[in-house]
Amino acid sequence: MKLSNFNFNLPAELLAEFPAENRDEARLMVVNRKTQTIEHKLFKDILDYFDEGDVMVLNNTKVFPARLYGNKEKTGARIEVFLLRELNAEQRLWDVLVDPARKIRIGNKLYFGDDDSLVAEVIDNTTSRGRTLRFLYDGSYEEFRAKLLELGETPIPKYINREVTPEDAERYQTIYAKEEGAVAAPTAGLHFSKHLMKRLEIKGVEFAEVTLHVGLGTFNPVEVEDLSKHKMDSEEMIISQEACDVVNKAKLNKKRVCAIGTTTMRAMESSVSSSKTLNPFTGWTNKFIYPPYDFSVADCMVTNFHTPKSTLLMMISAFCGHDLMRKAYDEAIKEGYKFYSYGDAMLIL
Repeated sequence: MKLSNFNFNLPAELLAEFPAENRDEARLMVVNRKTQTIEHKLFKDILDYFDEGDVMVLNNTKVFPARLYGNKEKTGARIEVFLLRELNAEQRLWDVLVDPARKIRIGNKLYFGDDDSLVAEVIDNTTSRGRTLRFLYDGSYEEFRAKLLELGETPIPKYINREVTPEDAERYQTIYAKEEGAVAAPTAGLHFSKHLMKRLEIKGVEFAEVTLHVGLGTFNPVEVEDLSKHKMDSEEMIISQEACDVVNKAKLNKKRVCAIGTTTMRAMESSVSSSKTLNPFTGWTNKFIYPPYDFSVADCMVTNFHTPKSTLLMMISAFCGHDLMRKAYDEAIKEGYKFYSYGDAMLIL
């Protein structure tokens, strides 16, 4: 498989700028690998495809307000700073992306807040847009983090061509988000409502939670034709013993294990034993899944509709089979399914 196998034309009107009014009323395309069939449902109908003892594995990462706007010293130019990861809590060092990047050089200072209550100094260039910043702040670490939360805004995706609304902070977060650290939501999970999860619970469906802090590795474009040459950015992940016990018991009992989202799938595939059971893990993963690939844990998955040439689409192709994935995407475009973060969902059985 080459990069060109993952290109397709996506009409601009299919980019979802706003979510469905009710989380669980987005559209759901059900793709059956065994029968090679496609059904059209609503997300809340997912209930019909799962039975008692089946397990849904959720990524409980929580998006933090990672987008800041500051002004460059002397010129006052407005600079967007996107917080990627904390490198050193004590020294308040962060990996960030800056835009416009050409104006930001080592030694520059950036001022944030109407009262310039937070200052950052550029201490390194990491990539064309990447910089390392040292934040200069007098208060305690807790006060510094509170200041970041106060000044930051929810980083809704760049393609959404509108101002951030107060609703985005709540809506661009899964209802089970707990562990803060993601710069983007694990979007397949955005479709679950409290009511739907309650109904799944009543039916006997179990939930296991893993954590993968979504970083830019998930979204960085693939720019090499030979997929084996693409390098994923590392993202932090945690799989507890408790989650492993729930998943491995279901597998032992021949129950269905469903990965909710590509990040959940990647976390699980990053920590499996030779006997295809899930192992506890705390650390980082840069696993890149593309065809052909033999999946070890989940036997079905929920996902959104993804960008052409993205690593996410490549994983779907590996799981679904390339021809069936292309058929599903052609149908999605024909039927007007919404793509990307606030878009519709796909259940692959």
